[in-house]
This record gives sequence, C-alpha cells and structure tokens, in this order.
Amino acid sequence: MKKIKTTPLAPQEFEVEQISDNEANIMAFPFETGYAISLAHPLRRFLLSSSVGYAPIAIKIEGAKHEFDSVRGMIEDISDFILNLKEIRFKLNNDSTEEEINYTFAGPCTITGADLASEEVEVVSPDAPLATLNEDSTLNFSIQIAKGIGYVASEDTYEELAEGYIALDAFFTPVRSATYKIENVLVEDNPNFERVVMNIKTDGQISPVDAFRNSLEVMYAQLAVFNSEISIKAPTTIERVEESADLKQLATSIDSLGLSARSYNCLDRSNIKLIGEITLMSINDLKNVKNLGKKSYDEIVEKVEEFGYGVGADLADDVVAALKKKIEAVQAQ
Repeated sequence: MKKIKTTPLAPQEFEVEQISDNEANIMAFPFETGYAISLAHPLRRFLLSSSVGYAPIAIKIEGAKHEFDSVRGMIEDISDFILNLKEIRFKLNNDSTEEEINYTFAGPCTITGADLASEEVEVVSPDAPLATLNEDSTLNFSIQIAKGIGYVASEDTYEELAEGYIALDAFFTPVRSATYKIENVLVEDNPNFERVVMNIKTDGQISPVDAFRNSLEVMYAQLAVFNSEISIKAPTTIERVEESADLKQLATSIDSLGLSARSYNCLDRSNIKLIGEITLMSINDLKNVKNLGKKSYDEIVEKVEEFGYGVGADLADDVVAALKKKIEAVQAQ
C-alpha cells in the first residue's frame, strides 16, 4: 500500500560548488516533485532584479558638451568612451551610496579600469579599457557613481544632475547570469524527488553566494506580509441587509413597474421614486396621493403585487430600516 503523506518532505541538503571567484553552483535537495522549480524560478528573478550593485550614473568631461562630442587628443569619441565606462564595474568603499570621483590623465597613455581605483572606489574589472590619449593631450573628467538595484534610465536622473554632467543609463545588477536545472534524486527507493542546481555568475562586485543570500532576504521580506494576522471584518446587520435580495428589489426604481403615464406621473410628482416606498405606505396613504384616481390606484397595487410585494407589506424591521436609508439617499439627490 502506498504511504499517505500529511506533510511534504523538507529538503535537508545544501551544497555550494565554487567554480571561480565570480561563479558558483548552489544545490539543495531533496524536494517533492514540482517544488524545486516553484522555488528556483522566483529566486532567479530576485537574483537578476534585486541584487544591489554600483554603476556610474553621470559623467562630466572637460571640453565635451554632449555624448556625441569629441575631446582633442583622445582617440575615442565621447560615445565610445561612455560605452567603455559602462563596462567597468565599480564598488564604493566605506558603505557609501554615492560618490563623485575626479580624474586627470596626461598622454600618451592607455587608461584602463585599474587607473580609476581610488580611496573612494574599488574597480573589480581592472583590465577593462577606457580610453587612449595621444602625446601632449590631457583628459579631465568626473564620474558620479551610485548604489542601486536593477536598471535606471538616464532620463530618470537627468533633472538631479549638476550642470555639465551627461546622464548615463545605469545597470546596477551585479549578477551577470542566473540559471537553474532540476535533477532527479533517489530517496528511499523513490527516484521522483528533485534537486535544484542554480548556477550564478557575478561581475565581481559581489560573490555568487552573497548574491544568493541577498535574494533570499528579499524573497523573505516580500513574503513577510502574509505572516501578519488577517483580520476579516464581520458585516453589520445593516450591511447584511443591504446585500439581501429583498432590499435590492425594493430599492428598484418605479420605472420597473411598467406603469401607465398617468399613474407614473402621479407618483413622480409626489416624489415617490422607489418601489419600496409604495410598500411602506398604507392603503389610505396611497389613495391620498394627489390626483391619483381609482383606476391608477388599482393599477399600482396590481403592479406592485406582480413584483412580489404589496401595499403596506409586513417587512422585517431591519429591512425597513435599510430601505428608509436608501429612500433618504435617493430623495437627497
């Protein structure tokens, strides 16, 4: 007989395979069938969208007014210089969230990422090329580097920049790739359990394990809202009555009765708008409606009875109270 479970098996094994400083495989098992992908997919999304990183958000280059300009003595155009800069990955020191770094270079020289390192900023891609200067040329520029997540378009930072700066599209995410695969593992002769293997590659700003840990923290923070007590407010008597079928019918306009023009006009001139108003009236009250003849009276009584109610109907107290509230609201309009 197949064993009947009351709770799913919780995975107990966790392994990290360090492939390089910037790449690792993270494995966990055993999961019940279907559970591995249910956890791996959102973790991958958080890794790619919520990992904190650093990126240049603006640059000011002496002698350049815009990104399609050029600087005397530098082989690269400003647009090429900016593309190269975006490939250089920074890391701010001292837990800073934003820094402005000033640089001066004199040619002839080739500037790489390593030349941009300073007390304020660490460069984790030192070999990345930036620019080449000819003899007797000088390059002065300033970079604003910020901490953030995801991608921020240059238009979103443009208004906050100081004069002379060129806004840059900022790609903060330090995770270069995050993939996963699901493998079957054997548990007590059952080969249908699963192991998830996540491969994470970063740009060096953060280790793969730290990136994974941060994505878990983000995931837990997003799910924490469901841990709060859920308070369901019980409807009051009036609220329950307002949703009842009786009240919905009684609160229907007298248009629904299909009265003749004479009968309708008599009620309308007396400011009787809802069917429920007629049911609350006594027979004498209805007969005393101004200009209402016997024929119109009989027609109204017949139509109201066809609707399922009668003049002077015996309604529950809570229905009467809710109906009067509706009538007041309609007459106040």
